[in-house]
Amino acid sequence: MAELPSERVEGDADRRIEPRRSSRPQRWSGIERALREEFGPMLAGVDEVGRGPLAGPVVACAVIMPPDQRAIAGVDDSKQLTPQERRRLAVLIRGRALAIGLGAASAREIDRINIYHASVLAMRRALSRLVVQPHHVVVDGNPLRTLGVAHRAVVGGDGRCYSVACASIIAKVTRDRLMQSLAVRHPAYAWGNNMGYATAEHLAGLDRQGVSPHHRRSFGCVAQTVLSFTEQPAWPIPVVHE
Repeated sequence: MAELPSERVEGDADRRIEPRRSSRPQRWSGIERALREEFGPMLAGVDEVGRGPLAGPVVACAVIMPPDQRAIAGVDDSKQLTPQERRRLAVLIRGRALAIGLGAASAREIDRINIYHASVLAMRRALSRLVVQPHHVVVDGNPLRTLGVAHRAVVGGDGRCYSVACASIIAKVTRDRLMQSLAVRHPAYAWGNNMGYATAEHLAGLDRQGVSPHHRRSFGCVAQTVLSFTEQPAWPIPVVHE
């Protein structure tokens, strides 16, 4: 590897001043810039949240950010931000975005077609709700054969592509608000705190209350709960009325 250039101080031949290095790498890669140059300026970043929880929908967002404006300070992969930071940034993103589309797939759809296909379905719905036609699409993760549109897949895209990071923030804030709303109607599972993930509090609620209409019955812990109740008819599964 070539040696980095250095400066020599006059009168002190043995002393070297190392070149000044940035304390952090460049935040965003050139992927989006290259895609805009190849396809056009309207680039839609797409991401989804909610693959892992035991309950609730998977939510996807598609965002077209203005190509001629600098990135909003603080935008990052939603998983790296606090809830307060996500909510604050979501307001800024909504105010600046040229177009935002949201899509979701329900727990029932997840059980019917599996979480992978439900995630792609949510992304397709998000893209279909954009009021601006994108020139190209960039998604987080691996290529999606059933997405239905030409796209560039970027592993770790929510940390490398600004528009994907914006989509991840909007999707996360939207899903969290939805789970907090469902928690009011189904308080036994503490969804307002765990957003449907398999926390001890959530699992305890499943043990006490059984499954709700918003649980993913095909997921391991939920499926085991259903099986346990089925095997013990003296403990009927409570009927949850919406």
